[in-house]
Amino acid sequence: MKLKKIGLALALSGLVATGAQAKEGGDQYPNGAENWLAGALPPPGDYFLNYFGYYDGQLRDGDGDKVPGTGATAWFDALRYVKVTDIKVLGGNLAMHMIVPVAHQSLNLGGGSASKTGLGDIIFTPLAIGWHEGDLHWIATLEFYAPTGKYVSGDGRKSIGANYWAIEPVFGITWLPQSGWEVSARFMYNIKGKNSDFRPAPGAPKMDYESGDDFHMDFLVGKRFGPWGVGLSGYYLNQTTSDKLEGDRISSAIGPWSDGRKGKVFAIGPSVIYTNPTGTMFIGQWQHETNVKNRFSGDKLWFKLIMPL
Repeated sequence: MKLKKIGLALALSGLVATGAQAKEGGDQYPNGAENWLAGALPPPGDYFLNYFGYYDGQLRDGDGDKVPGTGATAWFDALRYVKVTDIKVLGGNLAMHMIVPVAHQSLNLGGGSASKTGLGDIIFTPLAIGWHEGDLHWIATLEFYAPTGKYVSGDGRKSIGANYWAIEPVFGITWLPQSGWEVSARFMYNIKGKNSDFRPAPGAPKMDYESGDDFHMDFLVGKRFGPWGVGLSGYYLNQTTSDKLEGDRISSAIGPWSDGRKGKVFAIGPSVIYTNPTGTMFIGQWQHETNVKNRFSGDKLWFKLIMPL
């Protein structure tokens, strides 16, 4: 089937935008999740983290304009276990972690809405190394994304998982001087695999869809006052390679997308942290997305728990 015919099938199916972020399969990483102490590995021990949040947005096309009749809302909860060891590797502490997300989403992609609840794509890191030098802390990790979430070929409204493996090198850094100021950032490059179960519509033949790779980062600038801290946190994502269907780059001629259907987003908002006497941290934040192309654009509200076990 030629690309023009595939594009026509996509447009007619009303599923040219599949996935929660206007990408086939959506984002596996919850952008904006890491902020306070994003580059500071804690002391050796076991830690539990919980990320709970809500997202509400509307699809934007390749020019950044809203796509009428589209919308997305989602509640999500991600459970994370972190193990930090006293084993030294290249002078830093060895650690590993796993994130298990659960989500409830409701999507309208221009052809009616549908809801789905279930397990998302699990993230695991068998290798993470953290270093400390005075006020500076940094982490290097290699993360893997497993296609464990439910995927419904032909109907992105009912899909929670991306249906492909991905690998992501990560570098995080935190500057934490005695003055109480903090500057933290987490830099990531997501390398995506191929989804060979893509259908432009229910019952259509399966095709190969390759979502483009992304550079993305989370960031925070904040100030602590005793157990409290306030700051600004957010994220930036820029897709570096084009989406491809059957090996051919997605063209702007087959939908409201720019050539390659490359996504872009910047988000920022206030963040508050409180640390109790036992070392448990409570974080609340709101992030507003702007400068968005080929993705959903909206607002994200987070509540995060970090607890030593």
